[in-house]
Amino acid sequence: MVEAGERGATRIADRVVAKIASQAAREALRAGAATAPDTAALTDAAAARPNAVAAVRGGVARVRVAVELGYPSDIGAQCGAVRRHVVERVGELTGMEVPEVAVMVERLHVPRWEHPEQRAHRGRDRVR
Repeated sequence: MVEAGERGATRIADRVVAKIASQAAREALRAGAATAPDTAALTDAAAARPNAVAAVRGGVARVRVAVELGYPSDIGAQCGAVRRHVVERVGELTGMEVPEVAVMVERLHVPRWEHPEQRAHRGRDRVR
């Protein structure tokens, strides 16, 4: 029988932690979109897969997540929710400490304010 100290170690690659963080950010955005009053822009934003990068050193993961958010919305609250959920999920699934999650907003999705009937008439009134 091999002693516990001689068995080796499991190493989780940075890209694996990044994928977990990306999925966790997406989960947080979807949960926020489900409870938001104006879900038109939020649903599109939540559907976009967040991009994450992770650096793992000695059981500690530092994560950067780029997200797209619906607007108007509480951007600070959404970023906080993403940060908390990424820390929780990465910790649960990898056993790593996650002291730092930087959330960057890459794009804001603004809902279209025009009415459907206006879209149907667009182009018909132009001079040809």
